[in-house]
Amino acid sequence: MLKITPNIILNEAEITLNFIRAPGPGGQNVNKVATAVQLRFDVKHSPSLPAPVRTRLMTLAGNKITQQGELIIKANRHRTQERNKQDAIARLQELISRAAVAPKKRKKTKPTQASVQRRLNKKKLHAKTKSLRRNKPGIEY
Repeated sequence: MLKITPNIILNEAEITLNFIRAPGPGGQNVNKVATAVQLRFDVKHSPSLPAPVRTRLMTLAGNKITQQGELIIKANRHRTQERNKQDAIARLQELISRAAVAPKKRKKTKPTQASVQRRLNKKKLHAKTKSLRRNKPGIEY
């Protein structure tokens, strides 16, 4: 059981871990040992996630989610399987905990009367400055 928030607890059976060969430098070790981790979590059909968290997680994960609703996280930062596994699970927990926080509702506000008056005065001053620059008919320079 993975505790994400006080309300959300994931069953470890919902998470699938595959060990794959890591790309990049590393000599013979890269070709022989599968140290990278590919974590798969079915977001769409998970009974552990409430509906609003599920929808926010789908949008938050972006291109890490397949069309079937499966979240894929690849971890290959470290040299050992165990540390990559911990890294992938930590990234999943962080992603779900970010999705669990509901966004604040926007409160509509009006500008204060003083700020409206300042804006209008500034406009009038700017218009006056520009009108002084204009050529007056009948006046030659």
